[in-house]
Amino acid sequence: MPEIVEIKTTGDKVQDRPLSEIGGKGLFSKELDEAQRDGRCEAAVHSLKDLETWMPEDIAIAAILPREDPRDAFVSLSAESFATLPSGAKVGTASLRRKAQVLAARPDLEVVTFRGNVNTRLRKLAEGEADATLLAMAGLNRLDMAEKATRPLPPEEMLPAAGQGAIAISVPKGRDDLMALIAPLHCEETAARVTCERAFLEALDGSCRTPIGAFAEIAGGRLTFRGLLASEDGSQVWRESAEGALEDAHTIGFEAGMRVKRDAGGVLPG
Repeated sequence: MPEIVEIKTTGDKVQDRPLSEIGGKGLFSKELDEAQRDGRCEAAVHSLKDLETWMPEDIAIAAILPREDPRDAFVSLSAESFATLPSGAKVGTASLRRKAQVLAARPDLEVVTFRGNVNTRLRKLAEGEADATLLAMAGLNRLDMAEKATRPLPPEEMLPAAGQGAIAISVPKGRDDLMALIAPLHCEETAARVTCERAFLEALDGSCRTPIGAFAEIAGGRLTFRGLLASEDGSQVWRESAEGALEDAHTIGFEAGMRVKRDAGGVLPG
């Protein structure tokens, strides 16, 4: 039987500061990469949105699992939606992407830093540290806590992070035996969607230090994409959309990112 090795990453351990201040997305993957290199584990399971835009040269993604609900969830004990929050209300999040979109829609709200697992954030909400927060619907569903969401937010209101809701399995490069073993878990449609989204990040040199949203869908055998780049305070937002064939997923996302970069003057905000 396979052995499950639990590894606590720096991103899990440091809960009092935003990820953008302590090293970014790699804080959730570097320890797992090292464990694969030194033989403590042969494969690693990641939330795809936490993987760095560029994978290490010696680590490969062996499979991307079927995507869970990619939406963000609005969670509040006192309001039904962003629109019903009173002016000056506090919204708790550590995500620059969420912060920028909240302030773009409601510049009269105050965004305060919220980190921790789902239960920690819900506790902070109950203790009055904020009037509302945002969580990933995928996480709530996997924890059988979907009822905690006051309202799932459609992408038109809150564009998700690239890869949100998707799980990736990585292995050391050269391990063809592991690649073959894990291959049946791979979902081609999810892979096309997240490839497009991550290509948008690639074009923008994106990390968690930059407010970026990216979301691709498949309808009628075609890939449709929406992306945004924003200033942290939400005062500037550049949006782009595109569509094309599934096999062109990377090109669609990358070219959309380059157009946004051009429109933003080539200087990334945040």
